[in-house]
Parts: sequence; C-alpha cells; structure tokens
Amino acid sequence: MISQRSIQQVIAAATVEDVVSYYVELRKRGANLLGLCPFHDEKTPSFTVSPAKNIYKCFGCGKGGDPIRFIMEHDQLTYPEAIRFLADRYGIELEETQRSDNYVEEKQERESLQVINDYARDYFVKQLWDSENGKAIGLSYFKERGFREVTIKRFDLGYAHKKPDDFTQEAVGKQYNIELLRTLGLTSKKDLDFFRDRVMFTIHSASGKPIAFAGRTLITGNKKIPKYINSPETPIYNKSNVLYALHLAKGEISKQNNCFLVEGYTDVISLHQGGIENVVASSGTSLTDGQVKAVKRYADTITLLYDGDAAGIKAAMRGLDVILKQGMNVFLVTLPESHDPDSYLQKVGKTNFEQYIADTRVDFIEYMARSVAKDYKNDPIGKAKAMKDVVSTLSLIGDSLKRTFYVQLCAEILDIKEVIIQREVSKTLKKKINQEKSRKKFRQNTGDQGPTPPPPSEESQWITEQSIPLDMPRESVGDIYKEKDLARICIAAGDQVITIDEGEETTIAAYVYSSIFDVIDYFDEPAYRDLIIEIFQKVESGEFDQDSYIRHDNERIRNLTIDAISSPYQYSKWPTPMHSQKVPNENFERDAANSIIRFKYEKIKKVIGKLKERITQLAESKEEESLNIALLALNKLNEEKKALAIKLGTTYG
Repeated sequence: MISQRSIQQVIAAATVEDVVSYYVELRKRGANLLGLCPFHDEKTPSFTVSPAKNIYKCFGCGKGGDPIRFIMEHDQLTYPEAIRFLADRYGIELEETQRSDNYVEEKQERESLQVINDYARDYFVKQLWDSENGKAIGLSYFKERGFREVTIKRFDLGYAHKKPDDFTQEAVGKQYNIELLRTLGLTSKKDLDFFRDRVMFTIHSASGKPIAFAGRTLITGNKKIPKYINSPETPIYNKSNVLYALHLAKGEISKQNNCFLVEGYTDVISLHQGGIENVVASSGTSLTDGQVKAVKRYADTITLLYDGDAAGIKAAMRGLDVILKQGMNVFLVTLPESHDPDSYLQKVGKTNFEQYIADTRVDFIEYMARSVAKDYKNDPIGKAKAMKDVVSTLSLIGDSLKRTFYVQLCAEILDIKEVIIQREVSKTLKKKINQEKSRKKFRQNTGDQGPTPPPPSEESQWITEQSIPLDMPRESVGDIYKEKDLARICIAAGDQVITIDEGEETTIAAYVYSSIFDVIDYFDEPAYRDLIIEIFQKVESGEFDQDSYIRHDNERIRNLTIDAISSPYQYSKWPTPMHSQKVPNENFERDAANSIIRFKYEKIKKVIGKLKERITQLAESKEEESLNIALLALNKLNEEKKALAIKLGTTYG
C-alpha cells in the first residue's frame, strides 16, 4: 500500500492545470481555464479548470474532480495506478506500507499465476518452433494461413502436444504449484493437460502480459471436438474486459481515433501483418461494456468489420447497443460474401482493402434504417415492427443533439414523419425513467436504503446521477432536489461562520442541521440526510475537510462536491456599490435560509397529510383524548406552514 505521506506529496505536487493541459488545449477565461471536454463530444467548450480550487468540471457531461480523478477517468486507471503515474511524472519516490494479510496473499497468488502463465506461454511457443510435431503440424498451419515468422513470434503463437500430460508433468517438475495450474485451467482435475493437440493463441492484457490462452483444433469433421477451447476466468483474466491484441493495437487505435473490431484471432493477426494495426477481437464472446470501455480509453469510434453474410451481420448487430450505450460512434463495413477480413485482405492486398473500407464504411444506424427500408418496402406491418428496433436503438444515444440528427436521418430514409419517430423515442426514454423510478421506489419500500449511510465504496446504495435525469420534472422525484440542495450547501460551506438571531454566531452546517432537526426523519433520500449529519458532526469536531469530499471514493458524493463549489459562470468585477455584494454562488447564508424554508414547507405539508389521516381514524374510533391532541398539533402545524408560505411568497393552502 502507498503510504499516506506519499499520497499527500502527490496531491500537493499535482496541479490541475498542469495535468489537464497535457491532454486538453486550454485557454484563459477570467480566473479559470476553458477547453473542450475530453469525456464527451462537444463543439462549444464547457470544460472548466479552476487553478484556485485545483479542480476541473464539465458543465456538459457533469464530470469533475481533482488532478488524480482526471487521470483515473481519462486513462481508466485505479486510484493507486493514478498516484503512481503522477508520482513518476513529478519525480516523487513512493513509500509503501504493510498491507493486510489477505491483500498480501491475494497479491502473491496473482503474481504466482502470472509467473505460471509466462511459463506456459514460453512452453507452447517452444513446442511450436523446436518440437517435431510442432513444426510439422502447428508451424505449417500458421504458415499456410500466410503468417510470416516475425508475425507468429510477435503474437506468441504456439503449439500444444497430443500427449495427455506432457505440459503438466514438466511444469510440476519445475516446482510450479499444481493447484495454481488447475486454477488457470492449464491442468484438469485429473492432472491432465487441458490444451492438447492444438495450435495455441496467447491472450494478453492491455499491458502485454499473457493472461489466458485459446487452443484451436486442426481436426476437421468431428463435431464432438470443439473448434476452440479457452482458459477459464481467473483472478488475472476476466474475459468481459479483455480484447485480443489490444496491447499491440492501442497505439494505432489512439492515433487513428478508430478501432476496427473483428470476430476471429486470425483476422486480427492477418490485418496486423498487412499493416492495419488498429484492430482487435472480442475473443469469441459477445461484445461487453467492459470491452467497449477498454477501447474508449484510446478512441471514440469503433468500426465493425464483419463477414458480409447473414451470420456476420447478426454478430455485428449484437454489439451495436453496447457501443451506443458508451456514447461512442459506430460504423460498419460488410465484406463481400464468402470472405472474412483475413481472406479478403490476402486476396486484394492492403491498398485495395483500405480503399474498400473507405468506400463502403457506413454509419451503423444509417445502415440499420436503410436495411429496414429495403427489407420491408412493400410490407407496412413488418416495417412497423422493425421500427421498434430502430426506436430502441435511437433511445440509447445519450447525446440529445446527436440523437436528434439520427432521428432526422432515419425519418428521411424510412419516409416517416420526423415527429412520429421523435415521439416514439421520447416514449421509450420516458418508459426507462419510469422504470428507474419504480426500481427506486421498490428499494425504498423494501428498506434497501436504511437510515445509516453505507460505506463510501458501496456506491450502489446511493442515488446515482442517472436516477434523476436532467430533463425529469422535479415534482416527479418528490423532495429529493430540496434535500440535495441542503447537502450541497453543507458540502460547499459547512464550516463557514454566519450570524443569526441576536448576533449569535454559528456554522452553516449547524444552522442547517438545527433548522431541520424536527423534520429530519422525513427525508425521501436518507443518503442526503446522513451526509448532512456527517458534515455537521465533522464541523463540530473540527475535522471537516472539503478536499476529502472532492477526492471521495463515492462518485455521487464526489460529483455533488464538485457541483457545489463550481459555477459555469464568470462574475464581473462590479463597480461600487455592487462590488461589495457577494457573488451568487458564494452567498451560502442566503441560500441556506431559502433552502431550509422550502424544505420545511414541503415536509410539513407531508406531516399534515399523515396527521389528517390519523385524525380521521381517531374520529371513527371515537378516541376523544387522542383526537383533541391531534387537532391541536394540526392547528400548530398549519400555523407554521402558513408562516413558511408567507416567507416563500406562495399562496397558503
């Protein structure tokens, strides 16, 4: 574990303007810096860097944080990885402290598994080049596929003997742990080799370490023998996050801002050998969110390069929704029938292959719309059914401007009024919002979110930004916005001292907490309530540190903090007497007072509603004493509600 002392050294050394400017072109705007957001597509800059606060904030997509968070988001690194990256950049030598016994054991296991995979890679490669069968069978196969020796070595291709336990016996003889061999799927429970009589493909991590293997049989005509077998998932291999050859392709993917995605290992190898290196494969699995995110680290465009037959198109369609959900651009190239990328490149050569891609590459949504128009030209019922898929796909596009463009394009291609498609897309989006509301309500009703705030790492217990879409009417989510506003104020200025009645001084956090204490049990979202209580307690004990919330492990809290201390506006230096006034986002005393009034007004309305139900029950049961007490309480609450309504300037009712 990296010591806290070293972490603080990195935090002190890393300035947000220095870190961000390495990736984003920034220009001066008042006290801040402005640029195009690296996390989403935009033409008008909304990405703001505040050197004074040492934070960044995009007012378009909502991303924000400190220099460490920027590196984590931009380069898809863990917190320790980001610390190490910045330490290396600023020449800081990191101190390591002792980890827990469990951590040490897990780390040692992962390192041991990696060592064994290194050995297995070397073993299979050696058998390919040095053994008689390896050269006669494996090497001959690869060369028949047109792979040159330099390519075979670059991809760590190998061969597994037909002998039942040749690899296992040799590995155990070299003192490798048999249990770890089984964990990696290299050895079966019966201590036999898992990979036998197959050519071997090494699967690497993004950094180039061998983490798994795939074996292809050369026996044809026997349906009982699977064509490919693969390593199981292990502590060092999660197939949902791995793309074949990403370690070799990532540089060119970044340079081209485009990743070609193909189906097979040999397709990847052939294209790389032919000089087209921004190519990866999903290793025989359906495309996953993790794999798309892995590409997104290097580019914002994926081009699906699949066979031109029906099976190839179907395979490409399976990946479309996953890519669109990540906000990436997706294109399709369909090859001539009977060809895959490997065979077509070898037939026409690199120049003609690249020209074919340039001539036939089409936006996938456009392709989808044209396919519907063509296939259902004289079938209105079939066209209507197919349109549901088009609408569903359009609803996955998060960028509203991009979505509007595609709605217009599909309307033109399908000869359907734009307003009709837009209406169906809106209905689909509204349905998703309502489903999310229902899930949230279910969680609340079943007690999933109790009064005690969860540990920061359990982000699933907190409301996410997606739970409250920006375009959702506020009344549809109860009083959560008012609760959020109070939490925002406490984070932004919880320790700020203000003067209240009769000159008494107190902090913003104490003022908020004491003002809402009588209705604190009526929060719709307990997480906001618990955050307010936590901040109040920290302010009272002198432990409140706003920076700790900027770097908080919980994304919900972190984003709320960035929102609280950021503003999309620059304030002018007003001439006297306006110059003496507080700028709007700094007037927390006024904001706190107004937010408390709005919050209490709504909560008292709810309490009154419940009390009226109780009064009805008491009247029916003729419990006179309890009824009189309830009526007195109702009268008092109505008076308080009326007083709050006057302060708000609303009609009492």
